Amino acid sequence: MIARLRGRPVADTADGLVLDVGGVGYLVHATPAAARAAASAREVTLETYLHVRDDALQLYGFADREERELFVQLLAVGGVGPKVALAIVSGSPAAELRRAIARGDAARFQAIPGVGRKTAERIVLELKEKLGSVGEAAPSSAADAHLVARDALVELGYSVLDAERALADVDPALPPQERVRLALKKAA
Repeated sequence: MIARLRGRPVADTADGLVLDVGGVGYLVHATPAAARAAASAREVTLETYLHVRDDALQLYGFADREERELFVQLLAVGGVGPKVALAIVSGSPAAELRRAIARGDAARFQAIPGVGRKTAERIVLELKEKLGSVGEAAPSSAADAHLVARDALVELGYSVLDAERALADVDPALPPQERVRLALKKAA
């Protein structure tokens, strides 16, 4: 298993990032955070996961251990392969995705290309138990308030991802209508 690579980024292709490690070029399918880290550095260290198939060895790269751990947990969910797991981890910070799982927010995952309703529900159902001991779940009233605010922004024309981003910087202790007002004010 290749768990980490440190090397010099030499190319950024459509297939991924090429990392030169001791004269060997590794093709790494990287998250946007990992690609940004590589673009701005002479040498970069990436957390990696080696996915082994009958016909290929594929290396996936992450900016930090938290991204990689969530990726591996997503692979354990039925119907989620490495491409879908990478798309999920690439869309938002791992902590934000873990909170969505803890809240039971399947709609958050449905907004990601390649993830349908059944897969999103399976992700939440299967990972909620595993992440339950993490203690990242918001109290149910706070989680409900967040979902009400997000749904209100979606009704106003925001995508689920844009609504999540707009609410990310708003105080979670506020009532839903105040959160929506502040999110709209920031966007204007």
